[in-house]
Amino acid sequence: MTLLALAGCASGPDYVRPDFRPPAAYKETGPWTPAQPRVVDANQPWWTRYGDADLGALVVQANAANQDIRIAEAQYRQARAAAQLARAGFWPTVGAGVSVGRTRTPSTTGPVTTDSTALTLDASWEPDIWGRVQRSVEAGEAAAQASAADLAGARLSIQAELVQDYLQLRITDAQKDLLLQTVQEYRKALALTRSQYAAGVVTGADVALAETQLQSTRAQAIDLDVQRAQFEHAIAILTGRAPAEVSIAARPADELGLALPLVPAGLPSQLLERRPDIAAAERRAAAANASIGVAQSAYFPNLLLSAGGGFAGSSFSQWLTAPSRIWSLGAALAATIFDGGARRAQTDTAVAAYDAAVAQYKRTVLAGMQEVEDNLVVLRVLGEERAVQDSAVRAARVAARASLAQYRAGTATYLAVVTSQSALLTNQRTAVQLLGRQLAASAALVKALGGSWDAAEPADAILSVSPTPATVSAAASN
Repeated sequence: MTLLALAGCASGPDYVRPDFRPPAAYKETGPWTPAQPRVVDANQPWWTRYGDADLGALVVQANAANQDIRIAEAQYRQARAAAQLARAGFWPTVGAGVSVGRTRTPSTTGPVTTDSTALTLDASWEPDIWGRVQRSVEAGEAAAQASAADLAGARLSIQAELVQDYLQLRITDAQKDLLLQTVQEYRKALALTRSQYAAGVVTGADVALAETQLQSTRAQAIDLDVQRAQFEHAIAILTGRAPAEVSIAARPADELGLALPLVPAGLPSQLLERRPDIAAAERRAAAANASIGVAQSAYFPNLLLSAGGGFAGSSFSQWLTAPSRIWSLGAALAATIFDGGARRAQTDTAVAAYDAAVAQYKRTVLAGMQEVEDNLVVLRVLGEERAVQDSAVRAARVAARASLAQYRAGTATYLAVVTSQSALLTNQRTAVQLLGRQLAASAALVKALGGSWDAAEPADAILSVSPTPATVSAAASN
């Protein structure tokens, strides 16, 4: 009860969450529906919505072994220990000591040697009259909560980075498979030109042109190995292993096995409860507010209560006698009269730090809203662009087949065949790249939303994103 009464005298302002009213809805509406906010938690298995078991296993490994996450975990433990240290200020300090000594002193009759022994128990307590300890505890607890949010943010950041790298690796696989299929068709086209050349129907220029197209496409396929290896190396580091320890088997385009989750975007006010960085910024504002009270408590005197007791004598046996018992009680009140403006400067520093923390909090909210808006518009526009691009792929396939048929019939030059085939391959690669951008944007949106959303998502909210037959089909077919 005494502590509660003293707590009512806490110096400094009580914390009030900074007033910041976001708009009622996102500018980029699209097909997004409101979601229910959840407690900040980066352990939500959002990556499972991509429908890839290998991806899930890699994220689990990253959660357990990533070094950035381990650093954040250690910092969180450090913050919790600091909060516990501040909380210890509510309690008295008790100490004990045992001493044994022998002293030789001069006297009129000659040197005298005396023995001394002592057992003491001391206690001291500084009542938190002005709330300095209380505000220190508030600051420590808020800092620990901010560190917990930092840990959640570190997990979410690593998860999102790993998911994006993995998705891009699979998109690279799809591109490589597309190019290899195209190479097979170009081999057939080269064999056709050589047959036509042997029959004297075409010139050697057609053969050279077909050879050039084939080798150029083979080179493009080989070049993708560099990009894929870099994604694989990045995934290895994110999972806490050396690049040599990780090998991810390639997949053909028709076995991509990924799903694009339609993540419902909540209202901006719900975003405040979802993103770890926003939660951390708000908690740091609370810690800075409590630090103002700590600084202002220096204007008031400190009261120190102390007590001690024990035994003292020339030998241990004398401790059992009443004359050997010792004790003391005391109280001290001390205050600073003049400090050259140091306390005022400390208070001004704390107030300025709070103002900066509030501004940082508001800036973090705005940045989070921008990230959500950016990724919403990217997903919407890319969805529209993919639909148009698939139409372009289908049209290019028709043109490639027609030009090849005309070449066989002798009514078109091989240059027309090369042009149509190149257009088909370009459009196919663009379609696959758009898919990769859309997948990456979906992971970025999940990160922007804090990694969680309404679990009651309808089954039809997950769309297949395997490349369409028009995308992965060969550049030309017989």
